[in-house]
Amino acid sequence: MYNFSKLLASSTDSDFEEKLARLRREHSMTEYLLHNQDIAGRVRDVVLDVGKRGDKAVCEYTERFDNISFEPSEFRVSEEAMHVSHEHLPEDLLSSMRRSIENVRDYQSRIFVGGCSQEGAVKYTPLKRVGLCIPGASAPLPSTVIMTAVPAMAAGVDQITVISPPRFEGSIHPVILGLCWELGISEVYRIGGAQAVAALAWGTETIPKVDKIAGPGNDYVQLAKKEVFGLVDMDSFAGPSDVLIMADENANPSWIAADMLSQAEHNPGAGIVVTNSESFAKEIISEVESQCSRLSRSRETAECLKKYSAVVAVEDEEAVIDFANSFAAEHLEVQFGRRSREIAEKIKNAGAIFIGPYSPVAAGDYFAGPSHTLPTRQSSKYFSPLSSNDFVKSSSIIDFSENMLREGADDIIRLAEIEGLDAHAKSVAIRLGKAD
Repeated sequence: MYNFSKLLASSTDSDFEEKLARLRREHSMTEYLLHNQDIAGRVRDVVLDVGKRGDKAVCEYTERFDNISFEPSEFRVSEEAMHVSHEHLPEDLLSSMRRSIENVRDYQSRIFVGGCSQEGAVKYTPLKRVGLCIPGASAPLPSTVIMTAVPAMAAGVDQITVISPPRFEGSIHPVILGLCWELGISEVYRIGGAQAVAALAWGTETIPKVDKIAGPGNDYVQLAKKEVFGLVDMDSFAGPSDVLIMADENANPSWIAADMLSQAEHNPGAGIVVTNSESFAKEIISEVESQCSRLSRSRETAECLKKYSAVVAVEDEEAVIDFANSFAAEHLEVQFGRRSREIAEKIKNAGAIFIGPYSPVAAGDYFAGPSHTLPTRQSSKYFSPLSSNDFVKSSSIIDFSENMLREGADDIIRLAEIEGLDAHAKSVAIRLGKAD
């Protein structure tokens, strides 16, 4: 049995504020970037090298980092291999994936604003070509394919490219390939890491350039996405996963413990609880100790819990809400019984909000409809979940008649002249016969 008593941070502790400040700091984007400058420098070198040398550099880095030797002609997975993988998918798994796809497609279509171009105001256009990062060297993550590709499809993206790191023998997991075939994605490259992101951003001899890169990955992938931003668009910065669970003493401590452990299982991943009852906080810790000892990967999960997780006991409900808004979680569970919806309305910062005891994070990870690609490390203060609306761009529409221009001419000319831009002013005046 593990001892997780040190996870408790109580408002009665003399160093409570110091503990909270440290907890917020350790999970912040600022802390992450400041402590990964050495990696960022190496990533920058890789990105620039791929930009200069293209496929040759991608081959060299794939051999160095993944111990796989490829020729550029071998990057792309054949359609035949994808078709065969699809044929061998278990029927029950394929059915589950299809139901998930249907839910995500329905949700992403309902929230899509790109079809609402307003005459004389704004025009929305789907991005032409998008690259998706799909982790999977150690275990297949088909849910990430669904949660990134289906929103892009709902937006009307024409061409979707998938990159996924090769396994030790050089292949991509057949579940990933079979799912891509199911979705109609035929362009899949068995490369990963910073070199793959750079290849998508610059374009190489064999890999066409994309307009946007989305999807999770390790530190090298995320820092590479940050490095190429501007060459292409990107989604939010995806760091280690986290869940913050807001709960009162009437919630089920065993369910909360299970949700904490489900995040720690990512390793790294943070499961944090904030409650207004210290006795309930101790019940949760006891449950975590009991459940963790029965996990197949209990040692790794326990290490992750001790490093990244906490159970915070504050004085009242208002303090629970304040902590949640300051922490800005990726996943936020609200377990306050019948008042859960009311409490959730007071949340300003969260990637996804899971209301009530029957809305575990896993429901959002796999099935509910919103993408599970969410802002991490407190970036939900300024980033949003990935959605169909991230795969369109807008163009402003200015469509003046002569009368409209005439009505605004004096103001336009005056503003241009105060900025010393006489040619701007004249471009209006000449149309209305006012030019000297």
